[in-house]
Amino acid sequence: MNRTNGGGRPTGVNLPGLRSHNTALVLDLLRTAGPDGISRLELAERTGLTPQAVSKITARLREEGLAAEAGRRASTGGKPRTVLRLVPGAGHAVGVHLDRDELRAVLVDLDGTVMGERRVPLDLGAGAEAVLGAVVREAGPLGRTAGGTLFGVGVALPGPLDHTHGVLHRITGFPEWDGFPLRDALATRLGAPVVVDKDTNAVALGLAVGGERGSFACLHLGTGLGAGLVIDGTVHRGARTGAGEFGHQVVQLDGPPCPCGNRGCVEALCLAALARGDVGEAARVLGVAAANLAGLLDVDAVLLGGRTVAADPEPFLRGVAAVLDTHARREGAPQNAVPVRLAPGGPRNVAEGAAQLLLAPLFGRETG
Repeated sequence: MNRTNGGGRPTGVNLPGLRSHNTALVLDLLRTAGPDGISRLELAERTGLTPQAVSKITARLREEGLAAEAGRRASTGGKPRTVLRLVPGAGHAVGVHLDRDELRAVLVDLDGTVMGERRVPLDLGAGAEAVLGAVVREAGPLGRTAGGTLFGVGVALPGPLDHTHGVLHRITGFPEWDGFPLRDALATRLGAPVVVDKDTNAVALGLAVGGERGSFACLHLGTGLGAGLVIDGTVHRGARTGAGEFGHQVVQLDGPPCPCGNRGCVEALCLAALARGDVGEAARVLGVAAANLAGLLDVDAVLLGGRTVAADPEPFLRGVAAVLDTHARREGAPQNAVPVRLAPGGPRNVAEGAAQLLLAPLFGRETG
């Protein structure tokens, strides 16, 4: 990959300038305007910036190849206005999903479009050298195919972990990763900026950037169970970046042991039900946990995702919705049951969300 300067920053773009608040406002409006573009006057009106400030920002974006003319538009008076558009191919990020048994990597442009994808089997317990080597083999070639600026690599995997420092904690079932500095180890090998986050947070960020509004919980059931939380449009990570360990809330005090050390965790009960083929019971348990979460946070919606849900979504949607409906009726407000929907994006939404860990801040989208 190695498309950075000595300080590990992408070359070809004034990154500190891009990350300024005003530039982010302009870039986000260019992105949402799509190929039809938007005029400088409209940019000034919508951002509250002066026309002079907008002209200075857009001139720099054009110079760096991130914006281009999209034609002219008739005005109410005077000469036609030039409209500008985002150039999606001017920048990219790689998103990597490290699951317990699979690696998926995608190359995403500034518009969020997937331009390339690689997928291989992975054993997360094979040790750091094997896992890091797999990331370099799959993410490296994708990054080298990118045109324009490569902003870096986002890596999403099961938690818990320290998002701020990119250090892993005791991943359930893989205690050997506890304390491993994954971000710094990968940045050294890839020669590019790296951001590390939980798989559930990556999904939640991708959904928020993709248009999901308000506050919501994304419950991700695959080889494990976790939740990504978005509060008022921002991913909620908590004071120690440990929020969302949804699968390890105890709902049965004398329940079966969980690899985390507790008994009766939602994840253990859910996976045990699935192992014996009782999807209905797994959905009911998931619904009980979702009702606890909805009662605590009063979210606008619960979104269900992950490979297990994607393989047979209807029983999970029905089961979780039924528990939330019962919960609302007990409170005397059946019409206010929290809606349950399938999370969009399919099997690669974790990897796409991981790429947004690098791209979303450019558009002023807070990642928590």
